[in-house]
Order: sequence, then C-alpha cells, then structure tokens
Amino acid sequence: MSFEEEWSAARATAAANISTRLNQAPAPGAADLVLNQDHIGAIGSEAHKLHSRLQADGRHAATASAEAAGALSREGFGSGAALAKANARWESQVKTLAAACAQISNGLNYSLSSHRKDEQCLYAEFTTSKLDAYLK
Repeated sequence: MSFEEEWSAARATAAANISTRLNQAPAPGAADLVLNQDHIGAIGSEAHKLHSRLQADGRHAATASAEAAGALSREGFGSGAALAKANARWESQVKTLAAACAQISNGLNYSLSSHRKDEQCLYAEFTTSKLDAYLK
C-alpha cells in the first residue's frame, strides 16, 4: 500500500468517527467526572514512597564519586573533572525527580482533601434544603 492510499484510508476512518457535542449536557447515565479516591490515594502513596527512596538511595554513591573525582583530578587525570561533572548532574537530576514526586504526592493529597470537603459541603446543603422543604 502506498503512502497516499494509507493516508486516504486514515483520513476516511477519522472522518467517519467525528462527532461534535456543543451546548449539551452529557447523556443520562454517562459519567461526567469520576474521582476514584482509592486509586488516587494509591498513586499519591507510591509517589511519596518514591520520593523517600530517592532521598535515601539516590545519593548513595555521591560521597564516593566526589572523592574519586577529587583523587583523579589531583593526580592530573582529566576524567576527574568529567566524573565530578557527571556526579553534579546526577545529583541535580535526583533532586528534580524527588521534587516532582513530592509535588505529585502533595497535589493528589490536596485534591482528595479538597474533593472530600466539597462533597461534605454539598451534602450539608442538600440535606438542609430538603429539611427546609419539609418544614414549609
């Protein structure tokens, strides 16, 4: 099959699957926004574990690498400077990755907490409005 034939087939498939929904509510029974607290909590927990492990294990060779780089440099080897540069880059990348894991964990924890508070407020408002309706 040539490129033109493949491209035409892909365009035809895409054109057949086009659907637009403007100014409409989701179909009855269709999920609009689903928040699975167990899954989000598990992801946040794993991000926190990874952050903790990176803090502890990501630097286990830092001291030895720095000492080796210094020793090589003192002896006049160019590889000492290269090792020092590689070690600095490694440390920078570990810090960046650990910060990203912490941000993910904290963001998910905040989202869960915020969602829980919103749900409680909505429940209280609905319950109160139902009581008001009964009292009238």
